[in-house]
Amino acid sequence: MSDHEEHRCCQSPAGLALRAATPEDASLLCDLVRELAEFEGLTHECAITPEAIADHVLGPKRCAAAIIAECDGTPAGFALYYRTFSTFAAKPGIFLEDLYVRPDFRKRGIGRALLTAVAQIAHGRSAGRLEWTALKWNSKALALYESAGAKRLEEWTILRMEPAAIAALATPHAHGPHEGCLCGGKGPHHG
Repeated sequence: MSDHEEHRCCQSPAGLALRAATPEDASLLCDLVRELAEFEGLTHECAITPEAIADHVLGPKRCAAAIIAECDGTPAGFALYYRTFSTFAAKPGIFLEDLYVRPDFRKRGIGRALLTAVAQIAHGRSAGRLEWTALKWNSKALALYESAGAKRLEEWTILRMEPAAIAALATPHAHGPHEGCLCGGKGPHHG
């Protein structure tokens, strides 16, 4: 199933339509991401803009894709995902970055329908894995995911670098351009 096809789940709630996000959805997706950030208590980390959505999710050089859920024509939620690769599975996979349903539309099966749509895309691409993260306090989301067959990977810890830490690691030290690099400046990445 392509990202641009309309997604339908065989047991979708009445009036629910899932569709691939289009460039006209940039502002809507931005609003939905902001609502998700507020729900998760992370508005201080949310720097999303319609322009960023247009460039990175909906434009010709996109690195992610999104599905919009509508109930009777009203935007109800979204799922945003991107391709990954597993060296162990030796296959591409999909990472579900965000899945969000607006409060007025919850408990109608929309979250499961969005998750199913992403699973259909993963299955259609013969993905080795479909992975995502969930906040530990979000028990309703965790229950949904586990009821769909997902398992928690307790043995893994998520690690993250923010831009300042990335720059600090990536920038050569002041003492010399190759100091600190294990190759001593002889590797092809210094070329």
